[in-house]
Formats: sequence, structure tokens, C-alpha cells
Amino acid sequence: MTVHLEAHYGEGGIDVSTYLMRIAGVGLAFMLVFLFGLWLSHSGKPYSTLLLTAHKLIALGVLVFVGVMAYQTNQSSPLSGTDWAIVGGTVVVFVATIILGGLLSIDNPMPPIVHTLHQILPFVTVVASGATLLMLLNRTVPAGA
Repeated sequence: MTVHLEAHYGEGGIDVSTYLMRIAGVGLAFMLVFLFGLWLSHSGKPYSTLLLTAHKLIALGVLVFVGVMAYQTNQSSPLSGTDWAIVGGTVVVFVATIILGGLLSIDNPMPPIVHTLHQILPFVTVVASGATLLMLLNRTVPAGA
């Protein structure tokens, strides 16, 4: 099966397919984070350095990407206070997920709530990141593009 993406340019020469590819890339990155996370949870401690590093770096990369997208969008079309609140909420949930994962990766035992939250917050992070990226895409790509 071959997939053909056509470039659609909106006002100002915005390539819509580039933004769609970015969102697909974020989706793939989240899938990798989840797969590595599942692999880590099933392999037990001590965690594989390679898997743990890949898990952390891919997640951090997605967080940086969301921040860069917000910055770039704000440069071309200033974000409103509500838009920044959405971006900020996503960053807070994302950072909380990363901190909880870091706590789970150390040798000291953690309270069960840390493990439970680290099983729930990644899903909240995906939903928040998806909503943020769609909001940014909507602000960047003119209607009808």
C-alpha cells in the first residue's frame, strides 16, 4: 500500500502536510515511549540502561518538540492567554510524568501511588499533547488550507 501526501499551501505558503507529518511523528514517538515503558516494567529492576535512556530521551524530545511548536506558532500568530494555558497545562502534566518515571527508576522503593500515577499520567500526557498540537495546528493553518 502506497500513501501519497500532497502538499497543500494555505495563506502565506504554509505547507499543511509538514504539520501533519509532525503530528504523525509525535504519535510515533509516544508509541515508542509506551513500548519502551512496557518493556521496562516487564523486565524489572535493575532496568536496562539502553531501554531506560531511550524511554527518557524520546519523552524529553516530544516535550521539547511541543515547546518549539508553541514558540514557532506564537512567532507567526501570537497565542492567546487561553492558548498559553493549554500549552502550560500540557507541560505541567508532561513534567510530572517524567518526574514520576525518574522516581520509579531509582533503587529506593516508592509508595504505590507513584507507580499508579505513572501508569495513569502518560495517557493524560498524550491527550493533553494531542490537544495542544491540534490547537497549535489550528492556529497555524488557515481555514480551507
